[in-house]
Amino acid sequence: MNRRAMDPKRPIRFCLALLGAAALLTLSACGGGAASEPPLQGAAIGGDFTLVDKTGKTVRAADFKGRYTALYFGYTFCPDVCPLDVQVLMQGYRSFAKAHPDLAAKVTPLFVTIDPARDKPEVVGQFAAHFGKDLIGLTGSDAQIAQIAKSYGVYYKKGAGSGPNAYLMDHSRAAYLMGPEGQPIALLPVDANAEAVAAEFAKWVR
Repeated sequence: MNRRAMDPKRPIRFCLALLGAAALLTLSACGGGAASEPPLQGAAIGGDFTLVDKTGKTVRAADFKGRYTALYFGYTFCPDVCPLDVQVLMQGYRSFAKAHPDLAAKVTPLFVTIDPARDKPEVVGQFAAHFGKDLIGLTGSDAQIAQIAKSYGVYYKKGAGSGPNAYLMDHSRAAYLMGPEGQPIALLPVDANAEAVAAEFAKWVR
């Protein structure tokens, strides 16, 4: 029989091709090595808002266009959870800023009250100042707070108290990382630790 002689290099090339294909499949399965999609991508979270800062100056969502924002919703009279969460948020932010100062400069941390009756501009300003100069405290009218809370899916309700100004607020616990176009990116794990928060900033801020 007249058989064509086998190229001695053919098995090697074939094996290399198989290895290459396997590598491509592996990269494809892992997203090609690229970062995964943001967990909150496409979620109906966020939107326009109008609030005021510690000086009474009007602050709008549009003021942060082109910047990342980290929003935490709480209230200054909160006896435990809110101050602890904000502390973790800002410790994580500062850790991120130390490792990536250029990226951290693109982020604005915000504290938004859900208790506007007691949290007047100067009150949220004093509260925010306890956690560093980078945190901006925001408040507003009842209607303005209701609007932003609804936009971010934040639940809150005034609880019973012993007096007009002696009450607790029941509210959901979340810190949102929003993108430069106001798009939701991820929840910041303030219920974990500062290291986890810093890692989340590093994962998504570009």
